[in-house]
Amino acid sequence: MKHVAHRQRRKSVVWTILGILAELMLTAAAVCALYIAWQMWWTGVQAEHNQIETRQSVSWSDPGQSDNVTIAQAQEGDPPTQPQSAQEGELIAQVYIPRFGSQWQRNLVEGTSLTELNKHGLGHYKDSQMPGQVGNFAFAGHRNGYGQPLGDVDKLQEGDPIIIRTQDYWYVYHYTSYKIVLPTDIEVVAANPENPGATPTKRMLTMTTCEPKYSTPTHRWISYAEFSYWAKVSDGIPQELTSTDSNGKVKFVNNEKSSIVASVSSLEPWIFGALAAYVIIFLSALVAWRWPYLADVRAGRREKPEFSLYGGLMRLQPGVLPIRLVLMALLIFAAAASCFEWLFPWAATNIPALREMSNYTAV
Repeated sequence: MKHVAHRQRRKSVVWTILGILAELMLTAAAVCALYIAWQMWWTGVQAEHNQIETRQSVSWSDPGQSDNVTIAQAQEGDPPTQPQSAQEGELIAQVYIPRFGSQWQRNLVEGTSLTELNKHGLGHYKDSQMPGQVGNFAFAGHRNGYGQPLGDVDKLQEGDPIIIRTQDYWYVYHYTSYKIVLPTDIEVVAANPENPGATPTKRMLTMTTCEPKYSTPTHRWISYAEFSYWAKVSDGIPQELTSTDSNGKVKFVNNEKSSIVASVSSLEPWIFGALAAYVIIFLSALVAWRWPYLADVRAGRREKPEFSLYGGLMRLQPGVLPIRLVLMALLIFAAAASCFEWLFPWAATNIPALREMSNYTAV
């Protein structure tokens, strides 16, 4: 009998160790899944928040909010250049690409550093031309993460409009072609990418982004477009951004509404709020019920459970089962939000493999 009991205890210890290992592996998998969610979703939420703040900081008119939206007619003659110059991080334009969705809109700022791309969406190559100029108006954007502004470049079709809106003017380009190059092939953003070194004769637009999309970028996806016409913002909206309802009324198809979550600038208040709620509920449950589950185990009314990490943590919560579930939910939320706010940005900044994958830089 003693031999059987010893074998059963040894078997129980083995299963307990296996259970703990399984919990650790599931925890690691959950952290990895949260990291992917942070990289592919939360960085985009933060970028959207920053872009909304940037748009609100300038005094540009918003013709799409008018009850009587008109179609801006194409103007004759050479387009004006706006802006003539810009400082690093300054808003140059807003970009609309209907192929990416009727609500797709991104800011375009001066500079292509990771700080500008991560925070603002799209960045203008400083040495390239400005909107409306003869030459190559070139900008870059992420293909994955940070709102993936150029995540769908592979869906562009010949003739698709790419609309640039500056403070006073619309510049309408149409997509022509693409190619995939090495990062060292910088002539793609030259004033005349078709014949580097030669004097440009066309007004072109070039978008650069990473290739491949979901792994370490070894190449660059280059999208080209050519200028079609320009219009005045004061005259209305380009036809490419309008639709007509059943009553014949013209509407601005993009009238973008920001997501609710984009109003969140930091998770710190939510983390500390969850922890404060946890402490209040914990103390209240402790006064009202203490630890009824543990009391039942000690009194023999419940069988003593096998040890486990999460089971043990659950049993340490005071109160009845619904209260303990609420307490666990608050802890899990605070832990997940802390990963988003502090752990993942630190990992993406300091761990070489993650830094290479994420293009992350603190902003």
